Amino acid sequence: MTKKQKIFADEYLIDLNATRAYRVAYPSVKKEETARANGSRLLTIANVAEYISERMKERQKRTEVTQDRVVEELASIAFSKATDYVTIRGNTVFVKPTESLEEEQVRAIAGIKEGANGIEVKLNDKEKALELLGRHLGMWNDKLDIKTPAIDESLKEMEEYFERQKARGSGPPVE
Repeated sequence: MTKKQKIFADEYLIDLNATRAYRVAYPSVKKEETARANGSRLLTIANVAEYISERMKERQKRTEVTQDRVVEELASIAFSKATDYVTIRGNTVFVKPTESLEEEQVRAIAGIKEGANGIEVKLNDKEKALELLGRHLGMWNDKLDIKTPAIDESLKEMEEYFERQKARGSGPPVE
């Protein structure tokens, strides 16, 4: 791999933007279209692609961030319910103690604060989490994709995850 290709690859790993990475590695290139086309081309060169892949695997091991972990986190947010965090008796709302919550329930909490009317529990954006999960599963794709083995595999993984959640007594409501 050339020195410029290594600069490109290292820059690409910052934000996965090939156009920006190409412009850093080759600052004399002024046209956006040229940088976009050449950045895309560099990603197909075997030793560049292998270098990027290896660095990404190293980062995944180091940070322990995996697709499964991200999907589980999104599922915790997407399928949380207000009644997981509060109970209502009469006209009074009681916030449940955090130590009584499951780990998945705690992950869905964006914040807890003392407000003017008592304790406020703010949950992460459920709609956004559902959207991201749907995208991951290919549910919101406007394009017709004839080949879907990755989606089928992801769907199977999600079904297994929800079965585990159901067995533990948490997860989405079942109709």
